[in-house]
Amino acid sequence: MEYVSSLVLIAVSAAFINNFVLYYSVGICPYLGVSRRVDMAFGMGCAVTFVISIAACLSWALTVFVLRPGAPLATWVWHWLRPDSAGVVDLSILNYLVYIFVIASSVQFVEMYLRKFFPPLYKSFGIYLPLITTNCAILFACLEIMKHVSGVPAAQLWDLGRALALAAFGGVGFTIAIVLMAGMREDLDLCDVPQALRGPGIALIVAGILAMAFMGFTGVDRNLAALLR
Repeated sequence: MEYVSSLVLIAVSAAFINNFVLYYSVGICPYLGVSRRVDMAFGMGCAVTFVISIAACLSWALTVFVLRPGAPLATWVWHWLRPDSAGVVDLSILNYLVYIFVIASSVQFVEMYLRKFFPPLYKSFGIYLPLITTNCAILFACLEIMKHVSGVPAAQLWDLGRALALAAFGGVGFTIAIVLMAGMREDLDLCDVPQALRGPGIALIVAGILAMAFMGFTGVDRNLAALLR
């Protein structure tokens, strides 16, 4: 029960309380660039959720078994190559490089899949689909997972379930935020917006209002934790 409660708290926090876009302000480029239509925004949200989940799983496995100090696979390979060596093997300096490679590979997979099975959606994304590679929300999720699997006591080490919960529901939170933004921007097309605020100006104002609205979820995690005890 305690494990399930921790998964629920991580999921609710990632999706609503600490929303990647509206709380940490990461992933702003696709958030503003692909939020003109609801269908396109929903497709982008699903693509980001899929990529962030795959990247988080691979990043967790690589960090736990290869990159973190004393990782078993890296230690075994090093001692096999250098039987007379001693000490802890630490490849954490490669974290950023490995995470970016994993994210780029996942994006390429999604791009090939959409091109093959959903050509209209692939064309509607345009340049923003390859730009998922540089979406800092995905790298942010990988780095958040790294903080809980590298340099922490064994009792506090996150397993794959917690890492996947953070990534998947972080993607869900991104989808919720971008779909809400797209719905508001579609309505704004029918409104008399002042000339000086049209385009990015009104979009940034709406994003700020959404961010303040999501601040209303602050403290929900504490109440939910007390309820799940």
